[in-house]
Amino acid sequence: MSDTLTADVIGQRVEVNGEHATVRFAGVVPPVAGPWLGVEWDNPERGKHDGSHEGTVYFQCRHPTGGSFIRPNKVNFGTDFLTAIKNRYVLEDGPEEDRKEQIVTIGNKPVETIGFDSIMKQQSENKLKFPSGSVLTGTLSALKVLVLNQTGITWAEVLRCAMGCPGLEELYLESNNIFISERPTDVLQTVKLLDLSSNQLIDENQLYLIAHLPRLEQLILSDIGISSLHFPDAGIGCKTSLFPSLKYLVVNDNQISQWSFFNELDKLPSLRALSCLRNPLTKEDKEAETARLLIIASIGQLKTLNKCEILPEERRRAELDYRKAFGNEWKQAGGHKDPDKNRLSEEFLTAHPRYQFLCLKYGAPEEWELKTQQPLRLKNQLLTLKIKYPHQLDQKVLEKQLPGSMTIQKVKGLLSRLLKVPVSDLLLSYESPQKPGVEIELENDLKSLQFYSVENGDCLLVRW
Repeated sequence: MSDTLTADVIGQRVEVNGEHATVRFAGVVPPVAGPWLGVEWDNPERGKHDGSHEGTVYFQCRHPTGGSFIRPNKVNFGTDFLTAIKNRYVLEDGPEEDRKEQIVTIGNKPVETIGFDSIMKQQSENKLKFPSGSVLTGTLSALKVLVLNQTGITWAEVLRCAMGCPGLEELYLESNNIFISERPTDVLQTVKLLDLSSNQLIDENQLYLIAHLPRLEQLILSDIGISSLHFPDAGIGCKTSLFPSLKYLVVNDNQISQWSFFNELDKLPSLRALSCLRNPLTKEDKEAETARLLIIASIGQLKTLNKCEILPEERRRAELDYRKAFGNEWKQAGGHKDPDKNRLSEEFLTAHPRYQFLCLKYGAPEEWELKTQQPLRLKNQLLTLKIKYPHQLDQKVLEKQLPGSMTIQKVKGLLSRLLKVPVSDLLLSYESPQKPGVEIELENDLKSLQFYSVENGDCLLVRW
């Protein structure tokens, strides 16, 4: 680049030693002679200042250490679009044998390409510059999906841009350091999906500003650092007026460490699907089943958790285990089998807002249940079980120790080898000494003994 700088370079994207930036200033920076470029780095840790030098502001950065001054000869402005197309796809005249061909699969279709292997290595995110004013109003009325990931867009620019997209249904804003500064009123009213992933500046209070979007069905909040969520307009057992249409919420890779988070989600009237992987409460493999059951029991309307359907039998098991696990705490807090005599503390109701509903649904926990609490186990405990063969005349009884996490399929495999009977012929059920005569079928081979709440001293009934 020549030593003479013009305003044309301002706003251009540049690359310096593998790092990308946007030119914000071109000119002289006294007292040092010669031309300088002021750049704002995509990675704010790469810079040294906010665009000022010795008290003079030459340009502005979003981050206090996002700017640098660089000599023009150190900056790579790249090539123009047509030249880049020719270089990447080898469109210029030349011998056929010099062109590198490759077959790649896009979707289910094989595509023959030339020079395609290097495209991904050379691509970088574009930082967008939006015109001021309302010049975009209605200009993209047919646009349904807009992806602005890693473009450096601000929330104010999002709202201005949305003015040109009155029919927008899906908006992706991942990794933009967005701060939600105002409530969208006349825009984004048709949006059904909003992705705000990896915007670490967003907090709980900012989410209230988008909570009135009338058609928002899917909200993706992965990796924003959120740890809590409250709906102050809804009391215990009530539904919130916020996020009225929200069906699917994604909060993966956050800092959720309190069960109260899921109690609040039960207040969302339309919520049917939740994904909450890799949070402090859910990231331990050994506690995955327990966490899943607690979440299911906490959110009554949930149909899918972490992309796995919640079957009726799983919900029943989760709710019964929850009711049993906190039964003693319920009793000590003033719980009573007679609903008219309940005097539950506010503390208990806040911690377990669905507990009273579960008591109405399944009945209050019995005394024997409170004395033998073993639900929601965190460890792979060994269960000592009796094994009977009811159809045999001698009623032979064996005693075995089996891991609580053992699947019904593996239990059948063990019994098949023991009895010399094909696995496909075996039918299993169990009964508890606490409820004699009540037999529960173990019908799903992929579920564990714990899933069916099998406990120490229970009796497996084997038929073939």
